[in-house]
Amino acid sequence: MNIVIACDHAGVALKKLIIDHFSEISFDDVGTDSEESCDYPDYISKAGMKIFNREAESGIVICGTGLGASIVANKFPGIRAALCTNEFMAEMSRRHNNSNVLALGSRVIGSDLALAIVRTWLDTPFEGGRHQRRLDKISALEKNVRG
Repeated sequence: MNIVIACDHAGVALKKLIIDHFSEISFDDVGTDSEESCDYPDYISKAGMKIFNREAESGIVICGTGLGASIVANKFPGIRAALCTNEFMAEMSRRHNNSNVLALGSRVIGSDLALAIVRTWLDTPFEGGRHQRRLDKISALEKNVRG
């Protein structure tokens, strides 16, 4: 699985923890690596472009609350970013919504919970069926809005 990972200054420590903990995964780390204040759109958009250009299958994006990261990621056609604050949300984001980007808030959840959320998100398959019909409607809406 090809996963791109990105964060702003608030997410550096959590990003490093995730990369180290899930050593079986080859992450494409597009930054930042500094805890000096920066703008989350600069880094989250790098992850979004990798997925949009099919250079990555999925991604993990991190900022202080996860809100800004999820908003930026969801600007890219075909991205279904889910901000998850517990394992149930991570499971359902994959099972029913086939999320391809996981957004995390480093200042909202602790390290152990973050790792559990990532593990759940990675391990949960998409159910398809009636859920695919709903995703098709989202894709059609996305195309109609873009024109």
